[in-house]
Amino acid sequence: MNTVARSSSLQAAVPPAPLAASPVRRGHPHPALGWLLPVLTVILFEVLVRSGVLAAHLFPAPTEIVRTLFDLGSGLAGHIGVSVARVLGGFAIGASLAVIAAVVVGLDRRAEALLDPTFQGLRAVPSLAWVPLLLLWLGIDETPKITLIAIGAFFPVYLNLLSGLRNVDRKLVELGEIYRLGQVALVRRILLPAALPSLYTGLRVGLSLAWMFLVAAELIAATRGLGYLLTDGRETSRPDIVLAAILLLAVLGKLSDSVLKALEQRALTWRDSLETRLV
Repeated sequence: MNTVARSSSLQAAVPPAPLAASPVRRGHPHPALGWLLPVLTVILFEVLVRSGVLAAHLFPAPTEIVRTLFDLGSGLAGHIGVSVARVLGGFAIGASLAVIAAVVVGLDRRAEALLDPTFQGLRAVPSLAWVPLLLLWLGIDETPKITLIAIGAFFPVYLNLLSGLRNVDRKLVELGEIYRLGQVALVRRILLPAALPSLYTGLRVGLSLAWMFLVAAELIAATRGLGYLLTDGRETSRPDIVLAAILLLAVLGKLSDSVLKALEQRALTWRDSLETRLV
């Protein structure tokens, strides 16, 4: 009894350990915060051009670039529509093939030994190196352009999804085997859902590369599109057209990435990660 009482008194004398500080919740930043840096950059360049620090014939003022966009008129919408259609078509084909290839390679060591070295080698080929070959093989219509964009979108999706599949918790796979799930059911119900974060990362990187490969694709005898506008502006010594096309590519790339990011957040609400703590 004395021992128990002495132990109790000692425990009472020891102060309780301090609780771990929880992350500070600061609230979501205002959406307008993302516009701060672009707006300040536009104002800075407008001032530099108007004051003569930058040569206007080499770097037009932002207001001149906006005027050029309006001068292009209805033709600009046609260029944008053609480029968007090419990017979406090539991205859909490349991403779909990448998902299939990643699942096959991720589940079969023999398929990995057979296919992965070739994929890793092709991944290092620059986009412009494909242009003459695609011209020889597929002609000058839409097929080589969409094929080149699909090549650009394929590798980021393939690599990220393959990494995600290989890092799925083994206990989840064993659980599927306990319930005697077939190969297709195992992929659909366990592996792909568990690898969704990696898949969405690959999709976002692949979509950004699709926009980059678009410019190379529209060098293939294109008469319409934002890549054509870049080439036309260079050949006619119109930096305002070149910068207008670059601006449109940046805006369209950001909008498409925002759509994928919103889909990612909606699909991955179940995650308990740092991102869900930063609210």
